[in-house]
Amino acid sequence: MKTFRILILLLAFGLLINCSKDSDDNLDGGIDKSANLLATGASANDILSNTRFSTLLIEAAYVEGFRPTMETMNNFEIYLRNRTFKQNIQVVYRQLPSPNEETLTLQEIADLESENRTEYNNGETLAIYIYFADAPSDSDDEDQGIVTLGAVYRNTSMVIHEGVVRKLANQSSLITITDVETSTLNHEFGHLFGLVDLGSAMVNNHEDPDAENHCDIAGCLMRGELEFGGGMMGVLEKSKMSKGVAVPTLDAECILDLQNNGGR
Repeated sequence: MKTFRILILLLAFGLLINCSKDSDDNLDGGIDKSANLLATGASANDILSNTRFSTLLIEAAYVEGFRPTMETMNNFEIYLRNRTFKQNIQVVYRQLPSPNEETLTLQEIADLESENRTEYNNGETLAIYIYFADAPSDSDDEDQGIVTLGAVYRNTSMVIHEGVVRKLANQSSLITITDVETSTLNHEFGHLFGLVDLGSAMVNNHEDPDAENHCDIAGCLMRGELEFGGGMMGVLEKSKMSKGVAVPTLDAECILDLQNNGGR
């Protein structure tokens, strides 16, 4: 479990990613980017509530050929509406060329965002950037069955390793690409919601001692194994066989944390 804990710390978040490179670019063409360059979880209340922002704008940037399914994005919007008080949720899609890299570090992903992101907080609109990458994480070890499906690295930024998502989904006769996409997207956005104890304080202690910022309750969307391919596929297949539905949901403790921080 110590190895798993280290992997969680190294792969899952990049919570302390160096943003100094972005500081020179905080003002670009009159756009103040500083509010979108904070630590993961810093905007949890802003995302969940309508206190400062009434509109949530999702910029879904994807490498050509790796756009998420429409069913996934519909599922994702339902998830957002169920957990936040945002009255207006918009999604804009941007197709990008491949960076032509065999693997990507979180810093490289952050650099690509700096080059390609177009939507930032503006007035009552809170902007989120999601990059659907063709390349896997540089920390993956397929020989050990360790592959990263997604990661959050700032308060309004996340990556989905879409190439890995599709490869895993295609290995199962029970699980679809939409199942893996939806589970990964919802899980990672749960961290932007501030889960677990990452901007949305725990009402009751339910953090997994072996997987920081993840839930210790069986079957919850925020379980640590949902970060990685092998663990996730086992969870989804078990859920599919027992419940008929593959995608996990948030447990009562995670929902209570969100409600305590302005969410539903």
